[in-house]
Amino acid sequence: MKTIRISLNSIDRVKSFVNEITKFDYDFDLVSGRYVIDAKSIMGIFSLDLSKPIDLNIHAEDHMDEVLEALKPYEIQE
Repeated sequence: MKTIRISLNSIDRVKSFVNEITKFDYDFDLVSGRYVIDAKSIMGIFSLDLSKPIDLNIHAEDHMDEVLEALKPYEIQE
C-alpha cells in the first residue's frame, strides 16, 4: 500500500479523478479525518471536505508506477 496526498477542489477534478482510477483494478481509499471512503465512489467523495488535501491509499502490488503517473495531476507536491 502507498499513500499520497491529493487535492480534489472542484467538481471537474472529482469527475476526472474517478474516471482515471476506475481504469485500474485496485482498491483506492480516501481518508479525511476519521472518514474512509471508496475513492471510486463519486457520492462518497462529495461527502468529504474537498477544500482540504485528502490522503489517498493505493492498494496495488504491481504497476504502481503506472498508477502514480495517472494520479500526478491530482497529487500535492510537499
